[in-house]
Amino acid sequence: MPDVRPLTGEPLALDLLNTEWISGGERQDLLRDEEGLRAWLTSISSDDPANERTLAALIEARAAIRGVLERPDDPNAHRALNLVLARGRVVLRLGRQGPGTITEVAPEQALAWRAARNLLELWEGSRERIKSCAHPDCILRFLDISKSKTRRWCSMTGCGNRAKAKRHYERSRPPR
Repeated sequence: MPDVRPLTGEPLALDLLNTEWISGGERQDLLRDEEGLRAWLTSISSDDPANERTLAALIEARAAIRGVLERPDDPNAHRALNLVLARGRVVLRLGRQGPGTITEVAPEQALAWRAARNLLELWEGSRERIKSCAHPDCILRFLDISKSKTRRWCSMTGCGNRAKAKRHYERSRPPR
């Protein structure tokens, strides 16, 4: 099964969110089964296990990430994300090359934990650049890396073009 999502290549936390999208007016979910999970893992070049436990952990992490982005001041949203983060930890170590870190997390939880941690990294460094597509029928998120910080659409060829076409149609339509 190929990865058919309209937006790929975002940072891990946002890419996980974008495993759900709207197409033809209906919500689509790439993570509806293990086949979709395998497609997503392939698209992000991950060798994490494609099994039911990984799928469940990712669905939980996706909901927690969405909760924090939609309700940034909600303690329940924070709790849900913190629950995902509590399943792993970073341990400081001194090795031959000097100081370093290792991550301790169960294999089935690893990708979900990394996605939750990635959200914290994005939140800390560029929270204002995490944006939702401006199209009213789109639920995709992206990291705005434009210099002007004014990107509005998940894709100019998709949502941006549809919005421009709609405005053009409304302007060129004869008044009633």
